[in-house]
Amino acid sequence: MRSEVPKAQHHDALATIEIFRDLDRAGLSAIARQCAWRTYAAEQQIVGQLDESREVYFVLSGRARVNLYSPDGRDVTFRDIGPGEIFGELAAIDGAPRSANVVALVDTTIASLRANEFWQVLRDHPAVAAATLRRLVRLVRSLSERVYEFSTFAVRNRIHAELLRLCRDHTIAANQATIDPAPTHAEIASRISTHREAVSRELSDLVRAGVIVRQGQALLIKDVARLAHLVETVGEP
Repeated sequence: MRSEVPKAQHHDALATIEIFRDLDRAGLSAIARQCAWRTYAAEQQIVGQLDESREVYFVLSGRARVNLYSPDGRDVTFRDIGPGEIFGELAAIDGAPRSANVVALVDTTIASLRANEFWQVLRDHPAVAAATLRRLVRLVRSLSERVYEFSTFAVRNRIHAELLRLCRDHTIAANQATIDPAPTHAEIASRISTHREAVSRELSDLVRAGVIVRQGQALLIKDVARLAHLVETVGEP
């Protein structure tokens, strides 16, 4: 592990983190001095399930994945984390062991704060505390949405819902969105509790229907509104 962010640029790097965007330069610099700065190589584990560590991590560049492995070794993916996002705050807040693994997908540069330092930041900066609360609410809403989908959607509808979620993370213009890079079929399957073959079949059907187009490593959603309608037609062919 190594740091690739020059010390003089630490406060600017933290300014890209969502929960810190309302802080002034002095506040950012004070937090930056408390942070540890590291770069993790692709496929390197950052935290592991049931770890007793309590640091909060801020993603400056790269991308990481939150996942678990079932007893039979199946990869269950929860979400990917990109620049500007944070993770590890749950263990810092409640003191419980880590609930999942986080692994770097590419070289990923991260700043981290120990739990007691993170708590002090929340006390000293109400704007950061408010932003953290809003983030936790989004996580709860996202989990509620997924529980509903798993309980009521057929597999094909779960695939549609996952594609629509990916659209929201990319710019939607003129009813189109480009997912770049697109997750593999196996990655989509691991997020919605199905198998790769089911994802491959459904994506092929969507290509034939003109809803999506493959563009190298990217996936063009040609009709976001139609995809949203497919999500709502639960169980229909």
